[in-house]
Amino acid sequence: MTNSSSRKTVSASRIRLAQLMQPGQANNLGNVHGGWIMKLVDEAGALACMRHAQRRVVTVAIDSMVFRSPIRLGDLVLLNAEVTHTGRTSMEVEVQVQAENPITGERTQTNTAYLVYVALDDDGKPVAVPPLIVETDDERRRQQEAEKRQFRRLAERV
Repeated sequence: MTNSSSRKTVSASRIRLAQLMQPGQANNLGNVHGGWIMKLVDEAGALACMRHAQRRVVTVAIDSMVFRSPIRLGDLVLLNAEVTHTGRTSMEVEVQVQAENPITGERTQTNTAYLVYVALDDDGKPVAVPPLIVETDDERRRQQEAEKRQFRRLAERV
């Protein structure tokens, strides 16, 4: 069981997933379905938050997801996720998505997504998560940006 007062670093939550895109994941033009990429993003985000909280988590918010370039059949999709901000029971995670041609090694940044998860206890109730330790200037900047997004999300709920 995790003690919510035991702080954890951003790097402790870091997850990297890779998956080859197959015919069942693409449309008749050879582009991977956006919903498939959203599913992978949600899985990577949830795993990063589970690593941080050492608890089950549920998705409570997904900020907009813009597809900058298509992911093609046969591409290797690379997802990098890490926690950027923690509240009392919630965590924001950033997920970066890249498409890689496995033959040439050429990579294209296709998406960045921000998702919010809540940690759950064994009864399915929200439970406190460890505070986040930021160690680098980049992590501090991303945490400050995450705090602004969280403030905006909360303001929109009113």
